[in-house]
Amino acid sequence: MGVITYSQEFTSAVAPTRMFKALVLDSHNVIPKIVPGGIKSVEFIEGDGGVGSIKQTNFSESSHIKYTKHKIDALDVENFYCKFTLIESHIKFEKIDFVVYEVKFVALDNGGCICKMTGEYHSKDSAELKEDIKQGKDKDMGLYKTVEEYLLANLDACA
Repeated sequence: MGVITYSQEFTSAVAPTRMFKALVLDSHNVIPKIVPGGIKSVEFIEGDGGVGSIKQTNFSESSHIKYTKHKIDALDVENFYCKFTLIESHIKFEKIDFVVYEVKFVALDNGGCICKMTGEYHSKDSAELKEDIKQGKDKDMGLYKTVEEYLLANLDACA
């Protein structure tokens, strides 16, 4: 098994408290509301959102993925940090055993934040994952930008 790690970051005009709440703490309410065409629902199937909880994301009928399950491995609310593992999907991954994600929001002096994301792709038999990683990074960035736009347009959301 091989491990391929990628990191990316972007700067947001939104405060880290609001980004963290929208994308981590309250994502089960926020994300289906702002991406209804892509995500039907997000629900906890084990736990209440703390470490050890398992969150299932159910995608819309038009998506090629029906659902994914993530386990929350670490959660530090005060430092806007979350680590979680993709543990299951209805699609059997031919090249990937599992993926571990880390997300951290760092406050900036201007009131915004830097969002730092890392993904560790654990491949089967050292499989080539360049295209899988590119697709994952693009989807992650798209979701983060959509949430940022929503929070900028709705100043009371996740306040």
